[in-house]
Amino acid sequence: MQIEWMKARDIARLVRGGEMSAQAIAAAVCDQVERENPALNALIYFDRAAVLAEAAEVDARLAAGEDLPLAGVPFTTKDNLWVGDLPATFGSRLFKDFVAPRDSWCVARLRALGGVMLGITNCAEFACMGITNNMLHGVTRNPLDLNRTPGGSSGGAVAAVAAGMGPLALATDAGGSTRRPAAHTGLVGFKPTLGAVPNPWGFDDPSHMLSVIGQVGRDVEDVALMFDALADFDARDPLSQPDFAKLRAMPTLKAPLPRLRIAFSLDLGCDFAIDDDVAAAMRASVERLRAAGWQIDEASPEWPASAREYPLLVLQQAELAAMFSEALVTAPEDIYPNIADQIRLGQQVTGSQLAVVLMLRDKLAQALAGFFEKYDLLLCPTSPVEAWPVELFGPPVIGGRPAGPRGHAAYTPLFNYCNVPAVSIPCGKGRQGLPVGLQIVGPRYADALVLAAAWQIEKTWHA
Repeated sequence: MQIEWMKARDIARLVRGGEMSAQAIAAAVCDQVERENPALNALIYFDRAAVLAEAAEVDARLAAGEDLPLAGVPFTTKDNLWVGDLPATFGSRLFKDFVAPRDSWCVARLRALGGVMLGITNCAEFACMGITNNMLHGVTRNPLDLNRTPGGSSGGAVAAVAAGMGPLALATDAGGSTRRPAAHTGLVGFKPTLGAVPNPWGFDDPSHMLSVIGQVGRDVEDVALMFDALADFDARDPLSQPDFAKLRAMPTLKAPLPRLRIAFSLDLGCDFAIDDDVAAAMRASVERLRAAGWQIDEASPEWPASAREYPLLVLQQAELAAMFSEALVTAPEDIYPNIADQIRLGQQVTGSQLAVVLMLRDKLAQALAGFFEKYDLLLCPTSPVEAWPVELFGPPVIGGRPAGPRGHAAYTPLFNYCNVPAVSIPCGKGRQGLPVGLQIVGPRYADALVLAAAWQIEKTWHA
């Protein structure tokens, strides 16, 4: 296999065993970046010499006897996270001159374990849109079809991995920004339980009550390896908890699963619109699992009546207003129009509206917890559509019905609101021949179970 397409776990094994050097891995992946990135605009910061120097340091650390579980594994970092002494722009002209004073916690952890930071990936401004386009760095394109979007906001992260520019990517997910782009590019994208990966410093996040550090890879095992490297406790992060240090997927990833109670819902009980071809791929995937002996019921959570498309969006809008209202006055030309609209909407949000949606969040979490008293896992679509043309914010029609601006994103944010783990894995293709994703969701803290089930499902489909 060509080096740029090797799995992270194979790279680490070969480099740790002395069969390959981290520098050789880095050189091959840098070559791939130089070939592929100009057409994609996935990486918005890349320095070949720095990457090779970091890889040489990994080789030296191994020679000195350090134990490096991720030795030589290249990874990319989303632009709303920090890499020390490098530009960190949050996808915005407002931060065009900002240089990160230190690594984000997750970047520092991967480097400490021997990972090699390959570059910084493009994201939507403030990670607050479902596409990857901004006025500072421009449009990121889908490697599977350059005329289509990889989705967002982690579009650069998934485009890099899907194009062979590193086997792993650090992403974030406040409403599906890891899972949906992974689905649109045929990758695995994991959203852990809220707080499982510490994020105690960095940019102020307009979705800090919902956002997690996500993991992107080409298969479930690599994503589980990355998650295990990152799940931990740090008291400086108010969302972190001591038990997160015990969340490990790899030790039981390939063990026989207990008899699971699994539900499948095509519309999540919310009458979400879905394209016929995507629905057909979902049903075909579920039927393949049933034929292989999986017991799967058709059932949906009994959500509150107001559980519909992005019901907590006002939280993001209000926080954007709190953070950037002044900039909207002093530098309106530096703010993406969609983000400016969100700021204006946020300025109109009242305290009572915020109280209502926060109470709704509790009710959503209670509804899903009640559902998981009956079932261990929930299967559903990740996105109701294939990737759409890159110049559009979203598809105008979904399932034959007019689609709102976030109709393509309806299936993921509920699980952010409920703080639970969810992973997207590829499960077929739509009518345009582009991948679609199946979402596997579990109760809070069941991260290892979600990843183990995803690994078994992946194995079943490939048998």
